[in-house]
Amino acid sequence: MDPKEQKEDRSNLMAGFIPYGRQDISEEDIQAVLDVLSSDWLTQGPAVPRFEQSVARYCGVEYGLAMNSATSALHVACISLGLKKGDWLWTSPNTFVASANCGLYCDAQVDFVDIDPRTYNMSVSALEKKLIVAEQQGKLPKIVIPVHFAGQPCEMKSIRTLADHYGFKIIEDASHAIGGEYLGEPIGNCRYSDITIFSFHPVKIITTAEGGMALINNIELASKMDLLRSHGITRDPAQMTHEADGAWYYQQIALGYNYRMTDLQAALGASQMNRLDEFVSKRHAIARRYDELLADLPVTTPWQHPDSYSGMHLYPIRLKLSQLKITHREVFDALRAQSIGVNLHYIPVHMQPYYQSQGFKQGDFPEAESYYSEAISLPMYPGLTTDLQDQVLNVLREALQV
Repeated sequence: MDPKEQKEDRSNLMAGFIPYGRQDISEEDIQAVLDVLSSDWLTQGPAVPRFEQSVARYCGVEYGLAMNSATSALHVACISLGLKKGDWLWTSPNTFVASANCGLYCDAQVDFVDIDPRTYNMSVSALEKKLIVAEQQGKLPKIVIPVHFAGQPCEMKSIRTLADHYGFKIIEDASHAIGGEYLGEPIGNCRYSDITIFSFHPVKIITTAEGGMALINNIELASKMDLLRSHGITRDPAQMTHEADGAWYYQQIALGYNYRMTDLQAALGASQMNRLDEFVSKRHAIARRYDELLADLPVTTPWQHPDSYSGMHLYPIRLKLSQLKITHREVFDALRAQSIGVNLHYIPVHMQPYYQSQGFKQGDFPEAESYYSEAISLPMYPGLTTDLQDQVLNVLREALQV
């Protein structure tokens, strides 16, 4: 098959397919990228700081540092907080592997805290119990990473109280949550954490194609992360070990990484920020309609904590399998067979082969495992029309055989 035929075949395959998530790109977004292409700067130009300032202002935080992915931002955040060999990082098992891998990148040890059965976020009571035991064993975590699953914030005030008592640092993995609120304030303001991380992958609430950002209020942390995202190189005379040899001079003063975001990506992100509130509002309207249409089906719809206003990245349902004559996998496969691009967020990290090789096993975090055995993420994105949503529901109803 030649390339043209392959392209046509893919187009036919995708015709009528409803994905679980997708980007929403406007003419303004396209023009913003074209403007950068026509400029003198494709990277390390003015678009990146403009985007950083836009997100920081929105969230009410001092500093925003754009990077090429949320994974990179998590890694740099861990290094900047001093995570190293012999330390522990704890996170939720109900997340993408990056929330845990960032600890391993620092040669630290990783453990998990089971989830709350209603929010699917890290359980505060499970965290407190685990901390009591860890203190007795001398194995308290250096960093805890609560994950705002599906866009709903964790109970950060309670986690902050525990952090103050037990002495750990907090990185909020808010990859799903830009545009949401906690206790009436924007997620990302770092009121209850040291650093907050956003993701801008195409299925997220706003996109830069690939990309992420760290939000920080502490200038020392921000400076350290800024250095690490660009090879550990500085042109600031105040940071150099001696006077510059000339105008061309720079010094590498730390072992950093090439984690920078391009101006092309930042221009898209800044343009998307103009519609952030609109995107989140549309997601909430879709969620409310799902709640109504699913009320008579044997599924559990997402519960929203009264302290939160979710970014509503995902709409995960749980099948009431005891009321069904069909398995979890059969429901999932039936939806996919009818071009409904459902997904499952997430396979518990501790059940991944790599982590099982580190000693984790099935049964370690039963709430996360129970959720995984019943969960399906339905399509959720601003462009999901009522007709498409009806199509999803009709196929789901048929798949459930009720």
